[in-house]
Amino acid sequence: MRSLTSKELRQLYLDFFRSKGHTVISSASLIPENDPTVLFTTAGMHPLVPYLMGEKHPMGTRLCDVQKCVRTGDIDEVGDTSHCTFFEMLGNWSLGDYFKKESIAYSWEFLTDEKWLGIPKEKLFFTCFEGDKDAPRDTVAHDRWVEMGVSPDHIVYLPKKHNWWGPAGQTGPCGPDTEIFYDTGAEPCGPDCKAGCDCHKYLEIWNNVFMEYNKVADGVFEPLKQKNVDTGMGLDRTVATLQGVESVFDTDSFSGIIELISELSHKGYKDDPDTTRAFRIIADHVRCATFILGDQRGVTPSNVDQGYILRRLIRRSLRYASTLNLPRYALCTIAAKVIEIYGEFYPELQDNHEKILTELRKEENRFADTLKKGIREFGKVIQNLDGTQIDGVSAFHLYDTYGFPIELTMELATEKGYTVDVDGFHAAFEEHQKKSQAGAEQRFKGGLADHSEATAALHSATHLMHAALRKVLHDDSVAQKGSNITAERLRFDFSFGRKVTPEELAEVEKLVNEAIDAHVPITCEEMTVKEAKDQGAIGLFESKYGEKVKVYTMGQFSKEICGGPHAKNTGDLGHFHIVKEEASSSGVRRIKAVLTHE
Repeated sequence: MRSLTSKELRQLYLDFFRSKGHTVISSASLIPENDPTVLFTTAGMHPLVPYLMGEKHPMGTRLCDVQKCVRTGDIDEVGDTSHCTFFEMLGNWSLGDYFKKESIAYSWEFLTDEKWLGIPKEKLFFTCFEGDKDAPRDTVAHDRWVEMGVSPDHIVYLPKKHNWWGPAGQTGPCGPDTEIFYDTGAEPCGPDCKAGCDCHKYLEIWNNVFMEYNKVADGVFEPLKQKNVDTGMGLDRTVATLQGVESVFDTDSFSGIIELISELSHKGYKDDPDTTRAFRIIADHVRCATFILGDQRGVTPSNVDQGYILRRLIRRSLRYASTLNLPRYALCTIAAKVIEIYGEFYPELQDNHEKILTELRKEENRFADTLKKGIREFGKVIQNLDGTQIDGVSAFHLYDTYGFPIELTMELATEKGYTVDVDGFHAAFEEHQKKSQAGAEQRFKGGLADHSEATAALHSATHLMHAALRKVLHDDSVAQKGSNITAERLRFDFSFGRKVTPEELAEVEKLVNEAIDAHVPITCEEMTVKEAKDQGAIGLFESKYGEKVKVYTMGQFSKEICGGPHAKNTGDLGHFHIVKEEASSSGVRRIKAVLTHE
């Protein structure tokens, strides 16, 4: 088995699939474009949803990439051996091209051939979909693994909970998957221990999804006309397996960061379990915050949406930095190391170096002020206590109003001889989420992913509004920072340093409606990034030089890079009306608008 660095694995993976006729595409932004179902790109498939649903990809039907992703649902688990908030997903895709047999053969060759990873075949185990009322048992995948030389006792059938992907929303493409596990050599947890068990003996390293069904509104699973393959392999986890180390934090992705934290804190990484956990949390959270701040659509800390998650990551890092006695602005020093490690592959980090460090310094200063106010409020809480326990609602108030992490409240309480109702805190937190900002996966129903006519129309209107904003505000630096579209309304975040006046908003409305009244066709062309730039197209030029992109044009009103879908003609959009304009985060404004057909 080859021991590879992260850089070597990235390159080897892309070289392998390039040799199989796949085109290498760039990582999309961490901030999803026009996807209302998630705050961040959480999987490699998210940027490709339009193409998985039938849109033609300008780079062909066989693709591969290294996609940067963020998942924060397990943020409290960070600090163990495997959980990270930021991660890189290696993916290969077939858009109506090859299917199960070829996909499995590619995976087997890359994993086991000495030319590639050279993992001993006996160390690999597999799971396949066992079948239910919606779809039959996936014997094709099972039998293909056997054909490749896998012993049948290394393959397990599991239910939909384990071996089925999708759909992303209530409806859409979905299908069975086959997952690939590496036997870590740990003792089995019992006689029924097998691949898919939660005891960590078997580590999942790759997942091949076979999108052969479409779930429709009445819950029926219909066969898809275009069958797709969507695979994902976690870079950090695979590197840890290849390097034979205890955790992802012991790989070369993190070793330089961990060594720097040790140098800054004058402590050893593995001095004790609490110190190890603090090192890992800081390393993970600063890496993630650096990528969010340095992204092509990078956001800044705020109290809503992506900015809220970013603020939580930074402040949690600062909290653990204090336990290690790290010096002021240590997070900036650590972020600079992250940029050094990843900047070659992700040049946007180098391009936004100063912005990243500036925002980290600002947030550290804000948090210092927060701590002063929070400590005063904490004093008031314990003065009014009728006992020795701080109730959960009060603990949550310290967190929600003053940014006080629950760990800090617990530490201060212990110092004063009090306890904290932690269960009550989590209950109050969950209740707050239900009332205001539910989990990202439940934020909205429908959205752009449903490709409805209403959603496509609002998507087209967003392009017109973007162009109108640049014209009315006389500012070519106005750029999309995020877009969230449902079938009922559009929400558009854009870079601009002040409030847009009512008069300016009225002019934007006027220009958009003029474009609608002109009844011009909405056309799509495929061209290189350079050609798009030369033609004056706006949009996020995240693709590498030479890659092809789709450019949607609406007469003389708008020309923008986009994946689609759109209406056929501006005259189909209806009447455009801006409902609200507000601040989203520092230097970013937000507009909500609707289309009516009165």
